[in-house]
Amino acid sequence: MTSTDSAQTPAKAPAKAPAKDPWDLPDVSGLVVGVLGGTGPQGKGLAHRLARAGQKVIIGSRAAERAREAAGELGHGIEGADNAECARRSDIVIVAVPWEGHAETLRALREDLAGKLVVDCVNPLGFDKKGAYALKPEEGSAAEQAAALLPDSRVTAAFHHLSAVLLQDPEIEEIDTDVMVLGEARADVEIVQALAGRIPGMRGVFAGRLRNAHQVESLVANLISVNRRYKAHAGLRVTDV
Repeated sequence: MTSTDSAQTPAKAPAKAPAKDPWDLPDVSGLVVGVLGGTGPQGKGLAHRLARAGQKVIIGSRAAERAREAAGELGHGIEGADNAECARRSDIVIVAVPWEGHAETLRALREDLAGKLVVDCVNPLGFDKKGAYALKPEEGSAAEQAAALLPDSRVTAAFHHLSAVLLQDPEIEEIDTDVMVLGEARADVEIVQALAGRIPGMRGVFAGRLRNAHQVESLVANLISVNRRYKAHAGLRVTDV
């Protein structure tokens, strides 16, 4: 027997699976989107844009009648309901309530939001004579507060840097901006990215886990300063991706 006969030929390592294309996003066109706080400027604007893009949208409010009135004004097949019904009937639930009522609203809807994909777009801000400034919630951010209050939901964060004025303007066809999307599960983040991409001009970009949400929420204070100085409705673009 020769030395070559006794040598063991090393097995070839299995070929690595090709890396997933980060822009290969799921089809979300058939999902129902609920907007809690859908009668406020930001919520109403998001509802308008998503419904206009062909998404089924339900506006939620503490008062069902108020939600139905807002839905009737917007058209595009949007429905109105109280917050609990909105949460139950939706696949994706966008939280667009004022920061002051954020915890109370989510605490009351914990069971209705169980199993749902929740998208928090709330920005904890304060205002004084110097302008807007970021608040620091005890949990770290509004999104992390949502995750703490909704342990049975799939919490993500997105849609923070959008101008309510542009969102609600029916004469504007495209919103030229990127949407920073944060979350713990890649599948959930990609659904929200795809949802953002349904709105012409928008693109959803992965921006990290929920522990990074405070920076994203806080940046709105800077954008408000930009808008006031330049009389604009500024958004964000991420370059080289």
